[in-house]
Amino acid sequence: MKGTFRMLDKYISDNNKGLVRRLLSENFKTQAPWYAIAIVAMLTIAGMTSASAWIIRDIVNETVVSKDLDKVLKVAGIVALIFTLKGIAAYTQDVFLNKAGNNIIARSQSRIYAHILKQDMAFYTRFPSSELLMRLTTNAQAARQVIDLLVTSFVRDLFSLIGLIAVMVIQQPVLSLVSFIVGPAAIIGIRTLTKRVRRIMEAELLSLGKIIENVQETANGIRVIKAFSLENEMQARMQAHVSDVERRANSIARLEAASSPIMETLSGFAIAIVTALNAIWVLKGGHSPGELVSFIAALLLAYDPAKRLARMRVSLESGLIGVRKMYELMDAPLTLTESEKAIDLAPGPGEVRFDKVHFGYQDGQPIFDGLDLRFEAGKTTALVGASGSGKSSIINLVMRLYDPQSGSVTIDGQDLKAVTFRSLRERISYVGQDTYLFSGTIRHNIALGRANATEEDIIAAAKAANAHDFIMQLPQGYDSDVGENGGKLSGGQKQRLTIARAMLRNAEILILDEATSALDSVSETLIREAMARLTAGRTTIIIAHRLSTVTQADTIMVLDKGKVVETGPQAELLSREGPYRRLYELQLLPDAGPPA
Repeated sequence: MKGTFRMLDKYISDNNKGLVRRLLSENFKTQAPWYAIAIVAMLTIAGMTSASAWIIRDIVNETVVSKDLDKVLKVAGIVALIFTLKGIAAYTQDVFLNKAGNNIIARSQSRIYAHILKQDMAFYTRFPSSELLMRLTTNAQAARQVIDLLVTSFVRDLFSLIGLIAVMVIQQPVLSLVSFIVGPAAIIGIRTLTKRVRRIMEAELLSLGKIIENVQETANGIRVIKAFSLENEMQARMQAHVSDVERRANSIARLEAASSPIMETLSGFAIAIVTALNAIWVLKGGHSPGELVSFIAALLLAYDPAKRLARMRVSLESGLIGVRKMYELMDAPLTLTESEKAIDLAPGPGEVRFDKVHFGYQDGQPIFDGLDLRFEAGKTTALVGASGSGKSSIINLVMRLYDPQSGSVTIDGQDLKAVTFRSLRERISYVGQDTYLFSGTIRHNIALGRANATEEDIIAAAKAANAHDFIMQLPQGYDSDVGENGGKLSGGQKQRLTIARAMLRNAEILILDEATSALDSVSETLIREAMARLTAGRTTIIIAHRLSTVTQADTIMVLDKGKVVETGPQAELLSREGPYRRLYELQLLPDAGPPA
């Protein structure tokens, strides 16, 4: 491997050497058996290519000069054997090179996906979904393509070239020197192209990400696009991104294609000179015509591997752009990690406390500055307040989607930083205002609430969430496909399925984030009854903008700018002048006028 790295150093720019070393060291060893078979096949191809050039001498001499039929037939048999072995080797090379390459793509994609699953929510703000998709697909493909390029270039092409040069030197040592003028001149031209390709390729990948982003926005926001007649604007945006990619792709194609004319022009002059000199030597110097034809055949066969080796650096530099972006994602630091000494969250009643919590999403912009809170076990606590007051941030910290900068969030006295993610999440059921459903059936989406749920458990949860009746009216019932993010269902139907999922989980702590926001009045009434059964005896935290959903809460906390400004049951809060009473009258009694 070290010898390979030293050989690669001559072909790779300094800033990419470490990248290539890492790529090979992480992937080549794991695929060693398949690459070993492919390399043996490539060496066979290289050997048979050289043999095919060498045997031409005997074909010409035995056919034209000696005219010996027995020898001609023997040579014909050797030719058949050479090309049969070459064909078998080519098939073997393709099969095992693809087997190794496909496994590299699969392993890379699995590693990237596993890594991004461990990231906190801030990571998904920094990396939009379109960019994650690009790096998970295109960049993982680039890793395989770079390795394939290195293997084929440094084994098949290099050894084919070495073998053919050996044939040339043996046949015509003096004329071989004339041909070697091509190499240095070609390298100078190719190096000039490499730097430009790298810069253009980086810009092209950014434009490809914009195309994916535009398609995602179209799919997710098609209702708004139609409502505001934004088709022309979206089309113009897409056309601009597509044109950028097209322009840069054409630039890269021109630069990569420029290496071929350089090689062809120089090779043409070399072949012309060699052919003229060889003809003179054969006609006047007594050399056999077989040596001439064999030499020219070797020279012509050497052109393709020499051209590929000359172009390799251009292709390598463009491919490494994608590899670098893949590793940038794979190496993104985990800011939310599980302690090496993490223990399972012990069973308990489910009391949640915030103790002097300092937290903010950005440095210098705190949301909480020493926040103290207590969510009483087995009771329902509602969080109300204006947007930006900190309600969702409290939920994020309870679910440990983020960690506070200082202070602690505890459940039954255990700091969440000291417990395992799995045991924490098993203690919490969540229903959000974003009613997200996964691709698959209704049964599958409800069953995600608990891995070992039976059919009876699923149906019971659906009934409790007032979802069973509409499910049974669908053509396939519980086997009905929900579509992408529940696109085949109404908003209220989707929300009832997410409530059923939370009911099935049956956790000690229940978090409801505007869980009834998409329901009509009739459905909301039925859901409230189900919620009353669900929340009984559980620690329930409700975020609500509609105060009608929190009237039965044991405690209501009113937040303002990251502080709890008022707390108590609704009757108590309404009995005095305060922010909750003003909010209540504004929302539920808009025509009541000022309080008496």
